[in-house]
Amino acid sequence: QVQLAESGGGFVQAGGSLRLSCEASGRGFSSRNMGWFRQPPGKEREFVGGITWNGPRTYYMDSVRGRFTISRDDAKNTMYLQMDSLKPEDTAAYYCATGPMDTIVIVTPRGYDSWGQGTQVTVSS
Repeated sequence: QVQLAESGGGFVQAGGSLRLSCEASGRGFSSRNMGWFRQPPGKEREFVGGITWNGPRTYYMDSVRGRFTISRDDAKNTMYLQMDSLKPEDTAAYYCATGPMDTIVIVTPRGYDSWGQGTQVTVSS
């Protein structure tokens, strides 16, 4: 099993940047897919982006593509979400997740079997 812990959230002005970290504990991190989801206030959880074990290969939702960048450091058992050009609509609780190894990024929550507790990102106008 893998346990995850997010960090790096906070308050930022529109146009600013934040870097989220997701530290994993347990076995098998390097052979699992990783993903980021977010849940805005009053809305359902939505896919942000993900990264596969191989390559790595990344995929992002349309609204963040070109602004957000996912990377992973297997030596540190950590995944990162670099968020640039932040917008007020990016305000949400951000969650990292891990799932079984696959050659493509899985965009549905059911594709992941371990979740962090979330970190809040608030972007002001």
